[in-house]
Order: sequence, then structure tokens, then C-alpha cells
Amino acid sequence: MKVLLNILGWSLGVVLLLQFIQIDIPTPPKATPADEIKAPKEVMNILKTSCYDCHSNQTRMPWYGDISPISIGVHSNIKNGRAWLNFSIFNKYDEKKKQKIYKGIVNSINIQKMPPAEYLLFHKDARLTPKQSKMLQDWAKSKIKED
Repeated sequence: MKVLLNILGWSLGVVLLLQFIQIDIPTPPKATPADEIKAPKEVMNILKTSCYDCHSNQTRMPWYGDISPISIGVHSNIKNGRAWLNFSIFNKYDEKKKQKIYKGIVNSINIQKMPPAEYLLFHKDARLTPKQSKMLQDWAKSKIKED
């Protein structure tokens, strides 16, 4: 029993110390409404529900988003997500980057990489239905320009 209490005490101490370690999410670049991606209303609803938390300046930080060690993963995912794609500044990207993103959307949905499984654990509404997946893919495919 003493060993169990000792382990529990040390674990609690480590968790408390981890609260002092935070990964900052860089301040998002300035964006205007004209910079945001433009898509049909149904597609925008899907993007805002399933993608915007990591891929836009409009992140809805969850209650656990500032509690270490979970916050380290949350902040890292947001930082990396925005670095690859930020829908809030989409229209500032050049055409080559946009084409890469459209192809990435199609591929990510095909292999069910996005939204990530760990995100879906806490955000059930972000799970794409087959109909939503098809709608998003069809929209992205319609934007791809053949070389």
C-alpha cells in the first residue's frame, strides 16, 4: 500500500510540475475576411466543424487545452496544422500551394487521416459522414487544375 501511495504521490507531483511547461501557439498571421477560403455553404460548415480548430485562426480551445501534458499535444497539433494549412489566410497562398492543399484534402479523406483519431475522441461532431467526405472530396477535386 505504501508503494502505491508513493507512486501516486510522485505521479501527482510530476503532473503538477508539467503545468509549468507550455508550448506557445504562435500568434496567427493577420487576416481579413477576404483572406479566408471561399467554398459553398455546406463545404464551409464541414470545414468549420472538422478542420478549423487546427487549420485556422479560429481555434476553439477545449477545456483541457491548457492542462499539461495534454496541452503539449493540443498546442503542437494546432501549431503544425496552421503551418501546413491555415484556412483563415488561404487566399494569400499562391496557386501552387492551393493545388497542393486541394490534393491533400482528397488524399487525407481517402486514407481517413483527417480529422485525426485523437481529435475525434473529444470532438464527435467533427467525424465526417460518408456523405460529408464525398462532398468535401468532390469540392476539392473540382478545384484541382490538371497540368
